[in-house]
Amino acid sequence: MSRPDRGAREADSRGRGAAGGDAGGRGAGPAGKAPAQRRPERPDPSVPSPRKRRGESVDPAREVALDVLRAVRERDAYANLALPKLLRERKISGRDAAFATELTYGASRSQGQLDAVISACAGRPVDEIDGPILDILRLGVYQLLRTRTGAHAAVDTSVDLASAEFGQGRAGFVNAVLRRAGEKTAEEWIAELAPADPVGKLAFEHAHPKWIAQSFADALGAQAGELDALLKADDERPVVHLVARPGEITSEELALVTGGEEGRWSPYAVYLDGGDPGLLEPVRDGIASVQDEGSQLVALALTRAPLEGPDKGRWLDLCAGPGGKAALLGALAAIDLFTVDAVEPAEHRAELVRKSTRNLPVTVHVADGRDSGLTPGYDRVLVDAPCTGLGALRRRPEARWRRTPADVAELVTLQRELLTAAWDLVRPGGVVVYSTCSPHLAETVSVVADFVRRTGAEELDSREFLPGVTDLGDGPSAQLWPHRHGTDAMFLAALRKK
Repeated sequence: MSRPDRGAREADSRGRGAAGGDAGGRGAGPAGKAPAQRRPERPDPSVPSPRKRRGESVDPAREVALDVLRAVRERDAYANLALPKLLRERKISGRDAAFATELTYGASRSQGQLDAVISACAGRPVDEIDGPILDILRLGVYQLLRTRTGAHAAVDTSVDLASAEFGQGRAGFVNAVLRRAGEKTAEEWIAELAPADPVGKLAFEHAHPKWIAQSFADALGAQAGELDALLKADDERPVVHLVARPGEITSEELALVTGGEEGRWSPYAVYLDGGDPGLLEPVRDGIASVQDEGSQLVALALTRAPLEGPDKGRWLDLCAGPGGKAALLGALAAIDLFTVDAVEPAEHRAELVRKSTRNLPVTVHVADGRDSGLTPGYDRVLVDAPCTGLGALRRRPEARWRRTPADVAELVTLQRELLTAAWDLVRPGGVVVYSTCSPHLAETVSVVADFVRRTGAEELDSREFLPGVTDLGDGPSAQLWPHRHGTDAMFLAALRKK
């Protein structure tokens, strides 16, 4: 567990007095009370409920990070959705926003490792520690062990958080636990607390549940020696990927406009070092959007797979929400005057698909993909199936601690049913591309092998539809990896109906 340069400042200089207050209105106005409109009631579970005002010395970056950690723990919020919303609401930007992002995502990713240290220092299991105090401890231990924040600053600011909200008694407990945690380096804690077996040790070192690390090792197969590199890449904050909308802007133009870098694998990808992509003019104008390059490659593979007979331009995205792949397919279809149907069972996600595909030849259907009611005869069908999401853990920081092995079996049943439904909708000679954002063997090659055995489908070599992309596995399916390709761990297989 190295100490990367997070750009974090010594928190001694980050304190805010009464004049500055904290963002979101606390510390502003008479008697330090926020205007009522700053704290409206919201049904969105990612928004923290109002709490007592904390002390004036608590800086807004740490406070917003703590609020998100609490929302994740109490309401099953998603950190990558809750954090940007709170940053905008509280008008936090620049270095403060970057610091809040590092703390929030880093503490969420590292939760299991942090909890082991906290338990050792507190002398009790973390489930015996009150949740709000545990959030503060996680935030403090993360700063101590995984950032360049000074020990004095990490401890004192955490004690301030506890004292302002809970009083001196609990603040003393926080102080004692964090001082014990700071007595050893991250490497020393790993040596003391990590399991002895190789996979368990790597999992602990890189803050992954062991069962997930084992599933990665199984998927790597003969290349399981890459597990250390894979887990390390999966524990790092990923580069933002944009997709340039075909027919509207090229990746070269998008890179110039945004100051980004053209992607390695997709002709439409652009990499950004950081910042809020929602503030970029091309994104606001709808000619670019945020999309992992691996997801772009999945959509492109569907359009490149050879058909038997002509492509009459009738395409289907059977699991379309939230709409990224449907939008890329729609833009490519528009060039040839083709059309795309997009299926999504949840109305709120269907609305996201509609927004993503506005002004494109895409028709959104609110239906269950297993029983969509659509007329068969599609030339190309994409089944980007619901899955455990183990391949996108770096973009969903808390997800690794929410998933369990028990989730896999239920999802595999759904995946098989969706693939069967797609097969009924594709025409003879047409192609179905099955993809998951998970490398778990049960969700990938096992689903495909069982389907081929039952239907006699012709499995094409998917690697041929990703020209220039190296190290995709032994085939005929293709597997992308964060440590090899810089993408999410997307899996895809192309099946042609004889």
